[in-house]
Amino acid sequence: MAAFKGCQKVRGAQIRTLLEAKDFFLFDCDGVIWHGEKEIPGAAQVVTALMRRGKNVVFVTNNCTRPRENYVHKFCRLGFTDVALEQIFSSSYCSALYLRDVVKVRGRVFVLGCEGLRRELQEAGVPCLEEADDPDATIYDCALAPDVKAVLVGHDDRLTFLKLAKASCYLKDPECLFLATDTDPWHPLTGGRVLPGSGSLTAALEVASGRKATVIGKPSRFMFECISSQFRGVDPAQCLMVGDRLETDMLFGSNCGLDTMLTLTGVSQIEEAHEYRDGDQPGNHGLVPDYVVDTIADFLPAFEELEESSD
Repeated sequence: MAAFKGCQKVRGAQIRTLLEAKDFFLFDCDGVIWHGEKEIPGAAQVVTALMRRGKNVVFVTNNCTRPRENYVHKFCRLGFTDVALEQIFSSSYCSALYLRDVVKVRGRVFVLGCEGLRRELQEAGVPCLEEADDPDATIYDCALAPDVKAVLVGHDDRLTFLKLAKASCYLKDPECLFLATDTDPWHPLTGGRVLPGSGSLTAALEVASGRKATVIGKPSRFMFECISSQFRGVDPAQCLMVGDRLETDMLFGSNCGLDTMLTLTGVSQIEEAHEYRDGDQPGNHGLVPDYVVDTIADFLPAFEELEESSD
């Protein structure tokens, strides 16, 4: 089988060509724009330079733990002074839009997730089930609300066996929707530790309920549909998706017909992309980036070239 084309390492003039050709830039956040509370060097300059050149810049993140206004504050705190709320598309925000505008849920939503996810639902006018179980309650004697019409799974650092059991009971009703913010299996922490992601919680509930969740975040196309509905004239051919994870960011771009760029400042490394590219599984080719950079700071020399050429 012929090797799949992709994984082109680009710098300088090649990046300049991309900057001139593309009108819409989609960035993942963690591992691309920042690491925790530290900006990846040069990222703020890149975002500012793109926006000053009239490019559309949006941020697509599977992190569902904070509402969008908290992201605006974080961007500002890390030196991204021009980022507005309308540029941020999180899996929690898109889940709220899906429940309100697509399925038009007519009942309450049982949430396995953090407060940030609940706040996005509340701001969209989607009612959540608010209840505090007795510490000694069990699935044998706890109350179950009769008006739950959807179960939404996100990142829940206070997950209990009782929450999982109640969600399983609600999903016995085939009319009850089963949604997941994303399928990220884990997230890297300092010191080599890992944090289980929403995908691990979703997998547990899929096994317990015998059902498959509808996924809202990357690599699902729905996040791009949200962007297209809020920005006029979005042409996939004019878009570049920049991310650090093959299984979410690159596959998301591929699913949406976008060119993709892997930055090596996060989870996935180029050797993994080469394995997918050179393997004999055609289904894995969507995980292969079109372009690779060491860091998005590699954009900066291309901006300098553009400035020089315009003088």
